[in-house]
Amino acid sequence: MSPVLKFFLIVPAMTLSACSTSTPIRTVPKVDLERFMGDWYVVANIPTFIEREAHNAVESYELVNDRQVATTFRFNQGSFAGPVKTYRPTGYVSDDPSNAIWGMQFIWPVKADYRVIYLNQDYTQTVIGRNRRDYLWIMARTPTIPAADYAAIIDLVTDQGYNAEKIRPVPQRETASGVE
Repeated sequence: MSPVLKFFLIVPAMTLSACSTSTPIRTVPKVDLERFMGDWYVVANIPTFIEREAHNAVESYELVNDRQVATTFRFNQGSFAGPVKTYRPTGYVSDDPSNAIWGMQFIWPVKADYRVIYLNQDYTQTVIGRNRRDYLWIMARTPTIPAADYAAIIDLVTDQGYNAEKIRPVPQRETASGVE
């Protein structure tokens, strides 16, 4: 099956899975959207099919207006020297006043569940989750985080119902092809 066809099949499935009846995942109480904008290195994740062989994964956010976020997700496919893949979904902030719940739209009209479930005080580490607990992204403003911070995050997401065995580190190395 072609990657494009897989993409168009999985996004609706991700959206339908957001309708799960499980206990909603706990989000952070407040996200300052302006501070949240910028580049985030994907340090670890429970990957979607497009991310399974990602290296140098970086998610970048730019506030378009008070409820809309232009997003660029780029990575090297398969290795540090692999071809650069770029996706440009749009985030729609749907939870006011917390700004912690978004719909992430890869194709119209489908919006996938996107929730900020951890954000440290200095906005240098965050975790994005979903109510289904099927995907997860641990991100930081730098390509790596201290082992103690990573362990604390794993404890946090496990307490939220995630299976820690599914979380995989994302290889990161700053290069011209992967990070600008």
